[in-house]
Amino acid sequence: MIKAGRVFSLLQSYPPIPGCTVSGELISGVRCFSMASGTDISAESYPIPTLMLGLSGETVLTGEGGAVPVCPGSAVIRAADKNTAVSSGTDSVYIEADIGKEHRMNSIVKTGEVFKLAELVPYQEGKIVNMDVVSGKTMKFVVMSFDAGCALSEHAAPGEAVIFALDGEGVIGYEGAEHPIKAGENFVFAKGGRHSVKAKGRFKMALLLTLG
Repeated sequence: MIKAGRVFSLLQSYPPIPGCTVSGELISGVRCFSMASGTDISAESYPIPTLMLGLSGETVLTGEGGAVPVCPGSAVIRAADKNTAVSSGTDSVYIEADIGKEHRMNSIVKTGEVFKLAELVPYQEGKIVNMDVVSGKTMKFVVMSFDAGCALSEHAAPGEAVIFALDGEGVIGYEGAEHPIKAGENFVFAKGGRHSVKAKGRFKMALLLTLG
């Protein structure tokens, strides 16, 4: 698992290994996978829906509805109890997160359809725009945009969380220290970790929070 309280890159932490698939737990209920070009994970089903988030390369999710390519910055929700296989024609890295049986999805998101994270929320002058993409008893996945200078004041996380910086630059305050972060980088909060977020210029991020 990744240590909380520092900026890092999942792409550097999970480099693809030729001919191999690599996986590891990032935080509880959230896993990171790297797949070398030409590798695959055979079809399997899960008892709960999962969120698949592309970080690099192109990963293809294949099931009853056909083949769905998941590229960097895009995501798809895999339905429960449906056989799906994963393959990669290029070196790729992606995140997989358990959603839970009892959950709510934003009406603009459909199971099995790819969506671009940074395109879900617009920038608005002087404002923070927040969208709950998926939420339930065990997790919440949120996308946020910050206009220049906008900030979230310090508060505590009710569970472990991962930040995915999507656009621009920001500053993460964590337990009294400031951590500059830019698009493509990541940050982990421990449960109860006191943190804040401030935009340097305009900034977009996604937040994956585990609950319980």
